[in-house]
Amino acid sequence: MAARKKIPLRKCLATGEMKPKKEMIRIVRSKEGEVSIDPTGKKPGRGAYVSLNQEAILTAKKKNVFASQLNAKVEDSLYDELLSLAQDQESK
Repeated sequence: MAARKKIPLRKCLATGEMKPKKEMIRIVRSKEGEVSIDPTGKKPGRGAYVSLNQEAILTAKKKNVFASQLNAKVEDSLYDELLSLAQDQESK
């Protein structure tokens, strides 16, 4: 009997849903306080996850959840970049 491989789950900050890690995008705050997108999920620092769809990203922007979770100022350009990533993902 083959054992099933465990799929790591993460919680979306915008929607509160638990989803597989691969379906989400990680936002990371470095020690210097810089907030950036981490597509690999390997950057060091405090991380937060959001679903890679436009509704979740717009909800995160509206609620300003990244700023409160990461204790750092989040620029609007980061949300724009996330939205373009979501559009690219949906078009595939």
